[in-house]
Amino acid sequence: MEYYYPVCGVVVRLIMGLNVTQKILKDHLVEGELKAGEKIAIRIDQTLTQDATGTMAYLEFETLGVARVKTKLSVSYVDHNTLQTDFKNADDHLYLQSIAAKYGIHFSRPGNGICHQVHLERFGVPGQTLLGSDSHTPTQGGIGMLSIGAGGLDVALAMAGQPFHMTCPKVLNVRLEGKLRPWVSAKDIILEVLRRLSVKGGVGKVIEYSGPAVKSLSVADRATITNMGAELGATTSVFPSDSKTRDFLKAQGRGENWVEIKADKNCEYDEGIVISLDKLDPMVAQPHMPDNVVAVKKLKGKKVTQVAIGSCTNSSYRDLMVVAKMLKGRTVHPGLSLLVSPGSKQVYKMISDNGALATMIEAGARILESACGPCIGMGAAPNSEGVSVRTFNRNFKGRSGTADAGIYLVSPETAAACALTGALSDPRHVAKKLGIKPKSISLPKKFDINDNMVIFPMSPAKSKKIEIVRGPNIAPLPNFDPLPGSLSGVVLLKTGDNITTDDIMPAGARILPLRSNIPAISEFVFERVDKEFPSRAKNVSGGFVIGGANYGQGSSREHAAIAPKYLGVKAVIVKSFARIHMANLINFGILPLVFKNISDYNKIDQGDELEVDTSELHGDIIVVNKTKGTRIVVTHSMGPRDIEMMAAGGTLGYAASMAASS
Repeated sequence: MEYYYPVCGVVVRLIMGLNVTQKILKDHLVEGELKAGEKIAIRIDQTLTQDATGTMAYLEFETLGVARVKTKLSVSYVDHNTLQTDFKNADDHLYLQSIAAKYGIHFSRPGNGICHQVHLERFGVPGQTLLGSDSHTPTQGGIGMLSIGAGGLDVALAMAGQPFHMTCPKVLNVRLEGKLRPWVSAKDIILEVLRRLSVKGGVGKVIEYSGPAVKSLSVADRATITNMGAELGATTSVFPSDSKTRDFLKAQGRGENWVEIKADKNCEYDEGIVISLDKLDPMVAQPHMPDNVVAVKKLKGKKVTQVAIGSCTNSSYRDLMVVAKMLKGRTVHPGLSLLVSPGSKQVYKMISDNGALATMIEAGARILESACGPCIGMGAAPNSEGVSVRTFNRNFKGRSGTADAGIYLVSPETAAACALTGALSDPRHVAKKLGIKPKSISLPKKFDINDNMVIFPMSPAKSKKIEIVRGPNIAPLPNFDPLPGSLSGVVLLKTGDNITTDDIMPAGARILPLRSNIPAISEFVFERVDKEFPSRAKNVSGGFVIGGANYGQGSSREHAAIAPKYLGVKAVIVKSFARIHMANLINFGILPLVFKNISDYNKIDQGDELEVDTSELHGDIIVVNKTKGTRIVVTHSMGPRDIEMMAAGGTLGYAASMAASS
């Protein structure tokens, strides 16, 4: 970064230092200028998929005609759809395994663990870029990696050697000072950040952590914080790569991957906040948003019927050892059920070897497999009107599988305290009452390393002979036509603020197995908002959706764009979009428009007939409300490349047209 100042008639050039985000972006920049708000493209070193999003990503990858992935490393994980009630999930897993063998992709078998935990342990590299078809891909920022969640099609393009196009983010610095008090942990830090910034506070930004307290946080602590940066709407979150990072990678047998990455002393940030760790209390996010945060002590005594410990946020060795310490010699409260999901086979094996697993079982915990499970509504749904306390990252209404349950997000310490008392409890008070002395968890100098559940890529000569396994649930991709010169139709649905991708395209055991079958899964679009939406959309040959602020927040699932497109949704007009969802809409040819004047949101109602002139997408666009006889100005943040893709009917159509022209 260079700044020029005229001094006494002489121009003096002052070269400013770079922060961690800028350093990694600069090293990977292939198009554009590193200026917030500008369109840029970066080189991607690694990719990550999981089975709920991966099946579609690889169907898309196959259409690109590339013989082998062109990244430094790509990993296909099976960790979401592990509840096999019929053939669908098992068939998809065989498809994913054969695709990995065919195209040179690492394959992490079911049982090896949650993608973000395993990737942190075995594959993440400081200073590299990672693009993942899961919104919690930023977990790898805990080791100083620039890791970004995206739709499966963007990941497919990255595997084909294409750069990732994005808007250059601002960098918001969170300076950490002081020291955490006993029974307060990293989860409480990120909950405090969410309390201050909200689920919209990170939109268009990278959250970069710095300050003297960083050195007191382990990699597991940092990964918890960067993981839930997704709930801020941030592009990603990142910590410096320092001696703690080096020690972690060395203990994982990957010391050669370590490089130091730290912000220059004279670097600048676009925004910043300061958090004094010694002033933090145990926190809790109340239903139904991760930013509805208060101190646990304010909810003291609220009855709890379920406690679930795990997810990609809090299932590390450190987290489960804390839980085991608190449960040792005690019994889970009779009024609730305690579920524990170790994050990886490595964690599972290590807590089994050292007795922590037996401690939790003896206390009455139900041990689940190393998978996402309850976090995505895949089993372990709470009782009707139940209160489930979870160490997870999201508490959207209905996500747990029980529509009227209340989900509370807490740290492992608080979760264990609730499991013992049967009510929301401050772990400091519980520890004092039960005589549990605070003691830091010592991390091993060497983790248990056994990659026997990873199938490594074979040679290109052998991979050419692989036949792709396709079960009957794997349907071909729908064809999407180019954008016409005008769009017309009715408003199929009008929503409020903070509509999530769970609202648009629900997850859970009923629906996730249909991820490779767009016609089938489209029957569930907006099921939690309006069950009649699919039939209404088909009856009138599609139309428009009107939304509020932060539309499409949450999961990266591109099915929240593909399935509405299949039903005929032509454009979505909102107050503001979440980043990943807007990119997915463009990828699949749904026009993403934003009210130029937010008050115009009130001038359109469900059932209104609209007409939009799309012959010219550069600049403002006029929406004619034919029902009310009004004209509304809308705009968009699409760049020239986005507009070309939109005109072609989406990214696949654009790629095909580019290939034909060349």
